[in-house]
Amino acid sequence: MSNSNIIYRRALVEDAEKIVAFYNFVGGETTYLSFEKDEYPLNVEEQIASIKALEGNQTNIMLMAMDGDEIAGIATINSSHKIKARHEGELGIVVAKKYQGQGIGTELITQLIDWARGNGVTTRIRLDTRADNPKAVSLYMKFGFIVEGCCRNSTLLNGQYYDLYIMGMML
Repeated sequence: MSNSNIIYRRALVEDAEKIVAFYNFVGGETTYLSFEKDEYPLNVEEQIASIKALEGNQTNIMLMAMDGDEIAGIATINSSHKIKARHEGELGIVVAKKYQGQGIGTELITQLIDWARGNGVTTRIRLDTRADNPKAVSLYMKFGFIVEGCCRNSTLLNGQYYDLYIMGMML
């Protein structure tokens, strides 16, 4: 089921406060993210600087799925500027729980891959995901990502260890 009210667009400086609030909120909605509730590492000023740094940036992007004024999801590709590594972008994505199952994650990833294919630099995308997150793993595989490695016991949560898959695809 797809949500036709969703608008996809790049992050703007004026979104910074909302982005920080969104990440701090979704960190508490799921244990699958690398951060918990209110653990998002950037404050509003740092987020503004991060968005400004994306302007004219060939290999880094922040894409937002918007339901009116509300953020439904955010997806990013971040790349190193080092010559040997700049061809590889790291994908990060989160869709708020109430918007999951509506095709938003699929659309965000589709747009990011299309953008990466067209930027003239990115030839490979990688990501990390918890091995026990079957919905995410199968979504990534649908796009052609493969499991390239497993970091055993990489996440420790409430006394339990979880494995992390490293997934990648060549464009």
